[in-house]
Amino acid sequence: MFRPALSPVFETAEKGGNALGLLPDWDLSDLYKGPDDPQIEKDMQWLDSECAAFAADYEGKLATLAPAGMLAAVQRDEKISGTAGRIMSYAALRYYQETTDAERAKFMSDCQDKITNFTTPLVFFTLELNRLDDDHLDKLFAENADLARYQPVFRRIRAMRPYQLSDELEKFLHDQSVVGASAWNKLFDETMAGLEFEIEGETLGLEATLNFLTEQDRAKREAAARELARVFGQKIKLFARVHNTLTKEKEIEDRWRKMPTPQTGRHLSNDVEPEVVEALRNAVVAAYPKLSHRYYELKRKWLGLDKMQVWDRNAPLPMEDDRIVPWDEARETVLSAYADFAPEMAKIALPFFEQGWIDAGVKPGKAPGAFAHPTVTEVHPYVMLNYLGKPRDVMTLAHELGHGVHQVLAADQGEWLASTPLTLAETASVFGEMLTFRKLLEGARSKEERKVLLAGKVEDMINTVVRQIAFYDFECKLHDARREGELTPDAINALWMSVQGESLGPAFEFMDGYEVFWSYIPHFVHSPFYVYAYAFGDGLVNALYAVYEEGGADFQEKYFDMLKAGGSMHHKELLAPFGLDASDPAFWDKGLNMISGMIDELEAMED
Repeated sequence: MFRPALSPVFETAEKGGNALGLLPDWDLSDLYKGPDDPQIEKDMQWLDSECAAFAADYEGKLATLAPAGMLAAVQRDEKISGTAGRIMSYAALRYYQETTDAERAKFMSDCQDKITNFTTPLVFFTLELNRLDDDHLDKLFAENADLARYQPVFRRIRAMRPYQLSDELEKFLHDQSVVGASAWNKLFDETMAGLEFEIEGETLGLEATLNFLTEQDRAKREAAARELARVFGQKIKLFARVHNTLTKEKEIEDRWRKMPTPQTGRHLSNDVEPEVVEALRNAVVAAYPKLSHRYYELKRKWLGLDKMQVWDRNAPLPMEDDRIVPWDEARETVLSAYADFAPEMAKIALPFFEQGWIDAGVKPGKAPGAFAHPTVTEVHPYVMLNYLGKPRDVMTLAHELGHGVHQVLAADQGEWLASTPLTLAETASVFGEMLTFRKLLEGARSKEERKVLLAGKVEDMINTVVRQIAFYDFECKLHDARREGELTPDAINALWMSVQGESLGPAFEFMDGYEVFWSYIPHFVHSPFYVYAYAFGDGLVNALYAVYEEGGADFQEKYFDMLKAGGSMHHKELLAPFGLDASDPAFWDKGLNMISGMIDELEAMED
């Protein structure tokens, strides 16, 4: 059951600022005291012996186990997953603090190699489970309620039955993983962290350079965009090699597994039906004219431009001040928004600030973007930010803290059941953003301030829905094209540009060099087809928030129950108490209509 998951998914953003106050760093000692902590070696030794013992006790015998015996096997696997996950969480988080540090990279690689070797004997477990008859498993579940609790995981494991390879091939893929995708992921991460950009005579990293794209001064935004294009262009052959290799590796494995589409594996891991994703994608693409096209035409007028350039996409409005939000103010804003919804939510979030669970500052070599890493259920999550004080940074804090609250609440489910599919993993994060936005909107002191807040939220939602579905279409085209042969950088560039005009609309023209901007999106490397989960989560939360606004004293209780469920329920079961159904194509229109309604209000302000 255990699969080493080394790379949290990054959430890229364009941010910046200074005079922030004291920013928190991680205290990783709740995992281990340091890389030389003797407990790491003890845990490694235990893993080595326990994985071998597990295989000796159960391989070839699962069909003979009584319900109590199957439950014991599951619980032993959970403990193995927890111990291996603790080691790899520590190694990965420490690495992401300074990806250019050779010692940290070596430590993580060595841990990964060892754990991959130790857990190879466990590969039989899911393979053998999938050879059991449905009737046999149903009988075990009927006889033992504690075992039956794990049915959702068994169901997800067994969804892979049609695509399962021989035991020998599955073990080979497991062993080979350390020099396959994960090695290319690491090359990408180290390359991105090491990039240097020259802006106004200063050498900057990726995050600080992206931050210039939100400056009031248009010349600074243009300089940053052109410098990003120049540096990405210098490395474009390497980035093309990374993408060619990873997409080909995936195509080979998918072909051997007889998966019908490149997206099938992601849909299975997300526990979502292909037709639901297709309905989401089609609804968003059909809504481009009433969402992104309409909004960016408004923004073009506000900026006084004949055409917008890519460096204007996330530009502040002319009436927007460039005030930097200090860290303490960001903390208070988010915590108070959470507390207004439910005091319990703020109470869960508070330790992140007080106990070293957030790493907020921008530092040399630190991984770009933001993420919340759940680590293991016996510890707690950690949040990474690159906080530079822009209003969008406050929303990123609200977003990642939402993930953290979700992960804390789901932890009681245990290692097998706590983790949610990516589509549902965005629920609490986007909801946390919405709570924070609504609180800020209620406090707006003028029409202009309300306009700035609404426009900022619309842009965030367009980035979350429209842009991510455009990314998804780009990935679909990329993987389809790679099946026909090696892709040159120019060919990948052309695929990227084929979705940009369609999604952003006629208000834009595109500078020379923008065609290489696909190269820095980490999702394409770390988690193919992840990106539609953002649009799924935004649409789901918009529908949820509409239910919340309709009233009902028990909404908070239902909401917390949904988060506590972790991965123990399918999306249909989770949404049923709210009267929602994501398999209904009309469901997505509810979320899209919320965005459209905000654009309606912005247009009305023009009168």
